Amino acid sequence: MQLGITAHSEFNARGLYKNGAPVYENLCDAAFDEFIREAYRFINPGYAKFYKMDELCKLAFLAAEILLADRKIVSMTDGSDIALVLGNKHSSIASDRRHFEAYHDRENYFPSPAVFVYTLPNIMMGELCIRHQISGENACFVMDSMQTEFLFRYVQDLFINENYTHCITGWVDYSADHYHAALWLVEKINDDSRMINKFEPDYMHLMPTQHG
Repeated sequence: MQLGITAHSEFNARGLYKNGAPVYENLCDAAFDEFIREAYRFINPGYAKFYKMDELCKLAFLAAEILLADRKIVSMTDGSDIALVLGNKHSSIASDRRHFEAYHDRENYFPSPAVFVYTLPNIMMGELCIRHQISGENACFVMDSMQTEFLFRYVQDLFINENYTHCITGWVDYSADHYHAALWLVEKINDDSRMINKFEPDYMHLMPTQHG
């Protein structure tokens, strides 16, 4: 069995990239809230629920939209053969803090259910699963930095022992002063012409924009 990377995407403060090439760049150095709205309008996925999401979900959503723009996943089992395995550092800290501040403001006490619902990173996973009809394994691991060897072994095991056909894996992290998403689409490969690179931790260690 050969596992290959057939697409990758990256979203950071410089811009949004597909397979190392710029899709939409942050030429004006806009703050996250403004830039991600501009990127959404540029991509125009027609998904109104986007505006209700927290920052982490918005970041993951647009990175996945670009990742799968011309590599639509075809499932043979209603999505149960597709996995989603991500890592991040700050979990859902932005929404956690907003909820905490509202909860402890005794003069204006009104914790919002719309904020509370995003106080777990698995909500990000759920948003992606709903959007792309993924019903297989999904997991988000909190780690200080992207542990490519761990993600590689975990995903490899899913293909070998659980008979998965596709997996989206990588890193999606948001905090008040930094954000970064890097996603890879991994597939069982029969045709090398569709493969960007073999699925291996050394390749994942480089961010997509470094691959050129």
